Amino acid sequence: MLVTLRLLSGLALAFLTACAGAATCPDGSPAQANLSISRLEQQVQIWDDSYHRLGVSLVTDAQYDQARARLEQWQRCVGATPASDPLHTARGKVAHPVPHTGLSKLPDDQAVKRWLANRRGIWVQPKVDGVAVTLTYRQGQLHHVISRGDGEKGQDWTASALTLNAIPRTLAHPVTLVLHGELYWRLPGHVQATSGSLNARSLVAGLMARHTLAPEHAERIGLFVWDWPDGPATLNERLQHLTRLGFVDSQTYSQPVEHFEQARDWRQHWHTTALPFATDGVVLRQSERPDAKRWQAKPPNWAVAWKYPHAQAISEVRSVTFNIGRTGRITPMLTLAPVTLDDRRIQRISVGSLQRWQTLDIRPGDHVAISLAGMTIPRLDSVVLRAPERPEVNAPTPQNFHSLSCWQPTPGCESQFLARLNRLSSKQGLALPFVGPGTWKKLIQSGQINSLTDWLTLDASRLVKIAGFGERSSERLLTSFQGARQQPFERWVKAIGLPPTGDAALGHSWQGLVARDTDAWRAEPGIGPRRAEQLSAFLQDPNVRAISETLRAAAVPGFD
Repeated sequence: MLVTLRLLSGLALAFLTACAGAATCPDGSPAQANLSISRLEQQVQIWDDSYHRLGVSLVTDAQYDQARARLEQWQRCVGATPASDPLHTARGKVAHPVPHTGLSKLPDDQAVKRWLANRRGIWVQPKVDGVAVTLTYRQGQLHHVISRGDGEKGQDWTASALTLNAIPRTLAHPVTLVLHGELYWRLPGHVQATSGSLNARSLVAGLMARHTLAPEHAERIGLFVWDWPDGPATLNERLQHLTRLGFVDSQTYSQPVEHFEQARDWRQHWHTTALPFATDGVVLRQSERPDAKRWQAKPPNWAVAWKYPHAQAISEVRSVTFNIGRTGRITPMLTLAPVTLDDRRIQRISVGSLQRWQTLDIRPGDHVAISLAGMTIPRLDSVVLRAPERPEVNAPTPQNFHSLSCWQPTPGCESQFLARLNRLSSKQGLALPFVGPGTWKKLIQSGQINSLTDWLTLDASRLVKIAGFGERSSERLLTSFQGARQQPFERWVKAIGLPPTGDAALGHSWQGLVARDTDAWRAEPGIGPRRAEQLSAFLQDPNVRAISETLRAAAVPGFD
């Protein structure tokens, strides 16, 4: 069964991502399209059953939402029967006095603004990530607790519910009423933006499905009442009455809003502020709504969900390339089908190291999960699907690249040579104004630079012949290059790549520096045997010696 689940999951993600941002209908012959639809539908049904019946999330909300939207679109393309009800396997035997309506999800800010337009009496609540239930009280006594099921019928959870301190057995007033709420796992001080949902919903669902609950588990389950279907006419009145009945969280976590900005601010606040439960967005509700007798087990128009930005996305790998740094470190890079996370468009991501890429064996056509580290930096999490065909990827040989390789842009050395130039012009090097990676690339591609110091001999007549260099940009660049000649000796030797020397004095002469052997370097404070060998090797390298001769000819201080 597990193998089948993984296979179907892979197929579904393949169909989903292959079409993301491209065709809205499946490719291929009618038979192939129907097969694609059938496989994706089967996968979505497995996800639905696991989530709604077993309380287990096999995929993230992002993956599920995109998959179901894609399935529905494909079915419209071929005129097939619409996607099945996500709740059809969750149906129980006990009928709800008032159906659970569910919620439609608004995809973005513009959709929220459209929904809010011309509506009055709107309130916002955190969308508690728990398990929905119906509670019925008769003359103030708890009578029934029913799981959501398919919205019309659910499972009888009364026996387990009677052990929960969060659910009052007796109300403060002898009233008969029906409540809709969420059973949640208590997470004191929980910040959703940094900690995620921690599988809290699945934990509650699994525990409530048992015949008995251990006291330590029952104590950890809380209740948030989010609706009173046959209660007072306005939400404010309902919240006040719920507080008097003992359900205080409802009023604590409900706020009136008059415009989009207020709703957005509360959404951000609850996403980044400590709460006692996990959340996955907010719910916008109209204060007044139809009589409970008219409710149906489908999303209404008086309440909607506005979920938080997805924490993870799935994308197809378009290509694998390798950046080689100044010291020879090889970093695999993935070019991806564009995806958006937290309003950031991501098309390129680092694997981290050559060893990690080799372990993961990522090839074009694979599908990977990515997230944002610290909410800002794209991070590769895992490979979720391998392409059936494994195209060859020619990775650099690590033995060919080290701190003394690639002093010219010969084939295979372009990346490391460019990294050397970038370091030379950076703040850690000569701090050359108006010079960046794009400048060096243009000069290399035009054939004007074939060594680390060729740029010292450039003049205006050669620059103006290069596409992208106008008269003004050429003048600025030449001024920057000319100013480099006056930079201090110590800055120059660091710019051309001298390994770190700690607090060791470098003097003012290249000849004096070259005269130091390994033993002399080891005698310097903070320099160990390995670093002493690296320094000696650098200063004796033929390519470095050639650079020093060029700098001497250019009358750079310390090299003459």
